[in-house]
Amino acid sequence: MRLVDLQPVGVDLALKWDDDVEHFVPLKAVRRACPCASCAGETDVMGNVAKGPKAAFTEASFQIKHLQPVGSYAVQIFWKDGHGTGLYSHEYLRGIGERNNQ
Repeated sequence: MRLVDLQPVGVDLALKWDDDVEHFVPLKAVRRACPCASCAGETDVMGNVAKGPKAAFTEASFQIKHLQPVGSYAVQIFWKDGHGTGLYSHEYLRGIGERNNQ
């Protein structure tokens, strides 16, 4: 499984894979699934999960400012509200796509 292309299309993120599967995932679902430590949490050696404060989403929270490839395995999404610390691995994006296109 290799991500061939991704781009925002209206209110969705379009994902095209090398096995000819395509997903159109709502940007709201992508943002709410942000994998960064502040949004998703981070587990310490004792098993405790620490998260940042609950996000107060605005319209800008669901608009992409910039997409930055990270090697050949992930993409960093910079949102118009200033958030941009999440690295979305291609595998993680595929999972989001599968869950939102059933």
